[in-house]
Amino acid sequence: MYKKLRTLQTIDESGAVLIVRLENADVAERVAEAAIAGGFRALEITLSIPGAVDVIRRLSAKHRPSGVAIGAGTVLDEHSAYECIRAGADFLVSPQLNPAMIRMANRYQVPTISGAYTPTELVESAEAGADILKIFPTEAGGIPYVKSVLAPLAHLPVMPAGGVTPGNVAEWFAAGVACVGVGSAVTKAWQPDGDFSRVTEAAREFLSAVAEARK
Repeated sequence: MYKKLRTLQTIDESGAVLIVRLENADVAERVAEAAIAGGFRALEITLSIPGAVDVIRRLSAKHRPSGVAIGAGTVLDEHSAYECIRAGADFLVSPQLNPAMIRMANRYQVPTISGAYTPTELVESAEAGADILKIFPTEAGGIPYVKSVLAPLAHLPVMPAGGVTPGNVAEWFAAGVACVGVGSAVTKAWQPDGDFSRVTEAAREFLSAVAEARK
């Protein structure tokens, strides 16, 4: 199977992308490892983390052979896109539409998840070649907004990013999303006592809820 299709299949089969946006590279890597142990197969390491590219390089080299897709998030331009691709990023995520970033990714056959909010932005992102459209900021409109937007645009593969929990993930899929992005509900589970095994437990709980919602 083509590499790009394999990555998209990984995201589709798992139904969820973990958004790792934390204060430093060490914590981000520990959280990513714990989440992978809990079953996550698609993880976005955001470039807002100092040293994020090195984290992507290490995680990709270690986990790609076992079918885990490590992506780069907050990719704002084509220079950052190329740097992440060279480091081994399996997919690129942006908070906004950046045609140059998408063009760079398509040149190297790397999938993109492009941020958009309004119907116009969603359609323009699809026209620019984005593979998945990230509703951002998700909390602004929530499930009712996404459901309304997808009524006429049901053919678009949309992923909400923010505000998704095990308790409401079924409502998101019922609204018509293709997959979901989740962050703090999993990535910050260790914070009460510094126990990273809590991230593994939270990952299992979240993915179980996703699987149940998609039956």
